[in-house]
Amino acid sequence: MDYEMLLAFVTNVLFVTTLGWYLVTNLQWYDYRIERVILRHHKSWWHFVYFFIPFIAYYTTDRFFPIFFYFAILPAIIIWHRKLDKRLVLTWRVRRFLILLLGLTLFQDVLCTIQQGCGLYGVFMPLAVAYIGSTLVEKYLFAIYKKDARQKIAKMKDLTIVAVTGSYGKTSMKNFMAQMLASGHKVYATPRSVNTIGGIIRDVNENLPDDTDIYICEAGAREQGDIYTIAQFLHPQIVVVGKVGPQHLEYFKTIENIIRTKLEIMQSDRLERAFVHSSVTDEPHDKVIHFGDDIEGLEATLEGTDFDITLAGEPLHLHTKVLGGFQAINIEAAVLVASELGMSRDACAKRVEKLYSVEHRLQRIDAGGKIILDDGYNGNIDGMLEGIRLCSLHEGRKVIVTPGLVESTAELNLQLIEAIDEVFDIAIITGTLNSSMFEKYLKISQKIMLQDKSSLETILGQQTKAGDIILFANDAPNFI
Repeated sequence: MDYEMLLAFVTNVLFVTTLGWYLVTNLQWYDYRIERVILRHHKSWWHFVYFFIPFIAYYTTDRFFPIFFYFAILPAIIIWHRKLDKRLVLTWRVRRFLILLLGLTLFQDVLCTIQQGCGLYGVFMPLAVAYIGSTLVEKYLFAIYKKDARQKIAKMKDLTIVAVTGSYGKTSMKNFMAQMLASGHKVYATPRSVNTIGGIIRDVNENLPDDTDIYICEAGAREQGDIYTIAQFLHPQIVVVGKVGPQHLEYFKTIENIIRTKLEIMQSDRLERAFVHSSVTDEPHDKVIHFGDDIEGLEATLEGTDFDITLAGEPLHLHTKVLGGFQAINIEAAVLVASELGMSRDACAKRVEKLYSVEHRLQRIDAGGKIILDDGYNGNIDGMLEGIRLCSLHEGRKVIVTPGLVESTAELNLQLIEAIDEVFDIAIITGTLNSSMFEKYLKISQKIMLQDKSSLETILGQQTKAGDIILFANDAPNFI
C-alpha cells in the first residue's frame, strides 16, 4: 500500500466515524428517531454544515479531500462538540453503534484495498448499514429487556404502581409523592426526568429494588400512543394526570391531541383510582377525582407557600418551604395520593411542611449576597410567570437568564416578554431559537443576547452584584 492509498484509507475511516459521531449525537438528543432528527431538528442548518457539505465534498474534491478534512471538517466538528452543553453520552447503545460502524468501514476499506476495485471508499453504505443494523439490534435487545422488566414487576406481588403524567409538573409531583410517602413505605421513583418506555424499562431492570412497596413512575410523550405503551407495560393502580397546556404543541398540533395522549395513562387493567386535573377534563367517572379548582387562600412569597385544599370533604391548610404558587397543584396531587394510600390528614400536613424543592425547579440558592432562583428545568409559561412574579417581590436589582419558551407558541413568548419588561433590570437571552423575537419586542435597556451559554458565567460575573436576584428561567440545551 503506497502513501497516497494509506492516506485515503485512514481518511475514509476517520471521516465515516466523524459523520457517525455527529449522527448518533443527534439521534440521542431526539430519542433515536431518525425522522425527528431530519424533520424536527431545531437547528437543521447544522446538518448542511456538518454532514451534507462534507459528504458532497468527499465525492467532488478527489485527492484534495484529505486537506479539506483535516484542516476544515475535523476541526469544525471538534469545535462544535466542545461548545455543546449536552454532549454525547457513551451509553452501551452508542458504543454498539460506533463499534458496528467502525467494523463495517474497516471491512469495506480492506476489501476495496485488496481487490483494488474502488475509486473511492464508500461513506453512505457503512453509515446506512450501521444505522439499520444498530436499530435491529436495539429492537431485539429492547424486547428482551422489556420481557425481563415485566417478569421482575410480576414477581413483586405487593407492589403499588403510581404513574404520573401531564404537560407541566410531572417531575415535581413525582418527587413530592416520594418525599411524602418515604416515611412509612419503601418508595422508589424514576430518577431525574426518566419518562420514556425505554428509560423506564432500563430503570426497572437496573435500579428498582425488589423490596419496593410503592413505585412512582413519570410518563412523558412526544406523540400519541407513547403513554398508552407505558400504561400497558406498567398497568398502574393509581394514576395522576396533572395540568395540561400548550407544551410540545409542535408535536401534537392541538391541545385536544395532548389531552387524549395524557389520558392514555388511564388504560390500565388494574386501575383503582385516578386523580385528574380540572384542565384535562371534568367528565365524571367512578374512579376519577378531579383536583386543582379547590385551592384557596394561596400566598406564595420568596420564603414559602401557604394554601388550603379540600381533603375528604374537609378543608386542610398546608404550608411549605417550596417556592412557587403553581406548586400548590403539584403538592395537592401528592397529598391526594398519600391520602389514598392511607396517610392521615395531620400526617399529610406535617409531611408537606418538610417538602423541599426539586433541583432546578424554582430552587432558591443564596450565594455571595445574591439570591438565585434556579428554574432551569421549568419550561412552561405558568411556571416562568410565577418565577417572574416572585422576583418582583425582591427590592434589589432583578436579572433574568432565559432562552424563552421552547416547543411553544409565539403568542406565549410575547406574553413572557411583556412580563419580563415589567419586572427586570437586566435580561440575558441565551440561544438563537427566540432571539429575533426578544431582540424586536423586549424593551429593557440592558439586554444581552448570547448565541450560546459558553460566556454566560463571565457575563454574570461582570453584570451582577450582591443584593441582586437572578432567575434562571428554562435552560434549553444549545442544540435547541
